[in-house]
Amino acid sequence: MKDINEILPKIPNMKWGALMNKSPTDEKIDHMNKIFPPNGRWHTVFEENDQVHIDGKRVWKKDPKSWT
Repeated sequence: MKDINEILPKIPNMKWGALMNKSPTDEKIDHMNKIFPPNGRWHTVFEENDQVHIDGKRVWKKDPKSWT
Protein backbone atom coordinates (compact mmCIF):
# COMPACT_ATOMS: atom_id res chain seq x y z
CA MET A 1 0.00 0.00 0.00
CA LYS A 2 1.35 3.40 -0.97
CA ASP A 3 1.77 6.25 1.48
CA ILE A 4 -0.77 9.03 0.97
CA ASN A 5 2.10 11.49 0.50
CA GLU A 6 3.27 9.55 -2.59
CA ILE A 7 -0.18 9.94 -4.19
CA LEU A 8 -1.50 13.40 -3.31
CA PRO A 9 0.19 16.49 -4.76
CA LYS A 10 2.42 18.84 -2.84
CA ILE A 11 0.80 22.27 -2.54
CA PRO A 12 3.05 25.31 -2.08
CA ASN A 13 2.84 26.91 1.39
CA MET A 14 0.55 24.12 2.71
CA LYS A 15 1.03 23.60 6.46
CA TRP A 16 -0.59 20.16 6.34
CA GLY A 17 -3.40 18.45 4.46
CA ALA A 18 -6.05 15.92 5.45
CA LEU A 19 -8.05 13.42 3.45
CA MET A 20 -11.27 13.07 5.44
CA ASN A 21 -14.56 11.17 5.19
CA LYS A 22 -16.56 14.07 6.68
CA SER A 23 -16.37 17.82 6.20
CA PRO A 24 -14.42 19.41 9.06
CA THR A 25 -15.84 22.07 11.32
CA ASP A 26 -13.82 25.13 12.33
CA GLU A 27 -13.31 23.52 15.73
CA LYS A 28 -11.88 20.34 14.16
CA ILE A 29 -9.53 22.36 11.96
CA ASP A 30 -8.26 24.23 15.03
CA HIS A 31 -7.69 20.88 16.76
CA MET A 32 -5.83 19.45 13.74
CA ASN A 33 -3.67 22.59 13.62
CA LYS A 34 -2.50 21.62 17.12
CA ILE A 35 -1.79 17.94 16.40
CA PHE A 36 -0.32 18.03 12.87
CA PRO A 37 3.13 19.56 12.36
CA PRO A 38 3.41 22.28 9.70
CA ASN A 39 5.57 20.13 7.40
CA GLY A 40 3.34 20.07 4.30
CA ARG A 41 2.44 16.39 4.67
CA TRP A 42 -0.97 14.81 4.06
CA HIS A 43 -2.83 12.84 6.74
CA THR A 44 -5.82 10.51 6.63
CA VAL A 45 -8.64 11.21 9.08
CA PHE A 46 -11.62 8.85 9.07
CA GLU A 47 -14.25 9.64 11.67
CA GLU A 48 -16.82 7.18 13.01
CA ASN A 49 -19.37 7.53 15.83
CA ASP A 50 -17.12 6.30 18.64
CA GLN A 51 -13.63 6.52 17.16
CA VAL A 52 -11.37 8.37 14.74
CA HIS A 53 -8.60 6.82 12.67
CA ILE A 54 -5.71 9.23 12.12
CA ASP A 55 -2.99 7.92 9.80
CA GLY A 56 -4.15 4.38 10.55
CA LYS A 57 -4.10 4.78 14.34
CA ARG A 58 -7.37 4.48 16.25
CA VAL A 59 -8.32 7.20 18.74
CA TRP A 60 -11.40 6.51 20.85
CA LYS A 61 -13.88 9.35 21.39
CA LYS A 62 -14.59 9.32 25.10
CA ASP A 63 -15.75 11.99 27.46
CA PRO A 64 -12.84 12.75 29.84
CA LYS A 65 -15.34 12.88 32.71
CA SER A 66 -16.06 9.17 32.17
CA TRP A 67 -12.37 8.18 32.50
CA THR A 68 -11.42 6.33 35.67
